[in-house]
Amino acid sequence: MKRIWMTFFLSLAFFFLLTGAQCEKPENSSAQDLLIKNEVETAVSMLQAIFIKHQQGVMTLANAEELGADLLRELKYGADGYFWADTKEGVNVVLYGRKDVEGRNRFEDKDQNGIFYVKEFIAKGKAGGGYVDYVFSKKGQNIPQPKRSYVLLFEPFGWVVGSGYYR
Repeated sequence: MKRIWMTFFLSLAFFFLLTGAQCEKPENSSAQDLLIKNEVETAVSMLQAIFIKHQQGVMTLANAEELGADLLRELKYGADGYFWADTKEGVNVVLYGRKDVEGRNRFEDKDQNGIFYVKEFIAKGKAGGGYVDYVFSKKGQNIPQPKRSYVLLFEPFGWVVGSGYYR
């Protein structure tokens, strides 16, 4: 088990080394789009590495999902980049450690413009990944701001993983 944890921590360290050069906020939206897409793909590859450990019999699926959620919750990039995950049914798995949201079904949540953003996340994720534009409040704030996110389905866990930036 000690060897498994060492592998995960080394993988995370490698991830941070790779993304450390990308900590500057990109100047234009196409660069920001590429950044969030790459970051989500990296997060999903981390989940894939955990799932492989399950397939090898090192851990149960429930343990793999728990570890994946714990690591995803703590995974950050740049000044304020974070990740979230919702199940294909809309139940939130991770949202930057907001225990009031985690475990809640957000399928019917909509922004002030009437966009059912979680439904959009799930649809784009199932379609192979994509971008969603909506409004959402920054962590610790109550005023929704325009946001653009990239989402991707991680099928083995049934999670749609995402990250975004405020415009």
